[in-house]
Amino acid sequence: YRRKLDEEWEGEAKKLSAALSCEIIGRSKGKRVLTGADHVTQRHTLRGVTYPQWQTENRFSQSNAHICGAMLKWAQEQLEDAGKGRERDLLEFYCGNGNFTLPLSALFRKVLATELDKYSVRAAQHCAQDAQVKNVEFASLSAAEATQAFNKEREFFRLRHLDLDSFDFAALLVDPPRAGLDDSSIALAQKFDDVLYVSCNPAKLAQDLQALPSHRVVSAALFDQFPWTDHAEVAVRLTRDGKKQGPQEEA
Repeated sequence: YRRKLDEEWEGEAKKLSAALSCEIIGRSKGKRVLTGADHVTQRHTLRGVTYPQWQTENRFSQSNAHICGAMLKWAQEQLEDAGKGRERDLLEFYCGNGNFTLPLSALFRKVLATELDKYSVRAAQHCAQDAQVKNVEFASLSAAEATQAFNKEREFFRLRHLDLDSFDFAALLVDPPRAGLDDSSIALAQKFDDVLYVSCNPAKLAQDLQALPSHRVVSAALFDQFPWTDHAEVAVRLTRDGKKQGPQEEA
């Protein structure tokens, strides 16, 4: 890692890149060298529409393409009725590179998707442009900051171009890291009739569900992203008690 990546290294890396038809990223202390793009593009087709997704070095992404496609299909099915025929909106925390954001945008009038990592936000914006998705607004905010903005507790310069009052949120989608949701995000989730929670830590998911007595689980799925390991993605759809059942729940 401390050895400098010199011109000789770059030349050999380019030769290998051409031979293998791949991109190579080299790192040494204080330096990163690319033979081409710093990402590869994975594509998912749902309901006849193809959505790109950047898989980028050193950032989170759903790396099992087959299982990811199944997750996206399931998510669309779960929120089919939440958008009320694209009359209402979706709020998303931890949107990452827009993996769920873009396919779900087809079900809602507008989507506000938040993510702390600025590079992931730029990747999501690029993918939205590529897919010609025009009803999504991305914001570089943590979940805690997005909750503050939603509750009008704090104004953010990063949201200066948005009128939050113009949104009519019907559902909340969260895909947090292993630490799960913080207290403020859980409190916010209690205000939504529909919550879709995608978790990479089933144990923390169980804890967070106990903190949401206002909601009940109406659907759940386990996605085995990494066979032969103890890692699994678990997703649940929550509905607030007292909400009138939709057609999928009645079935």
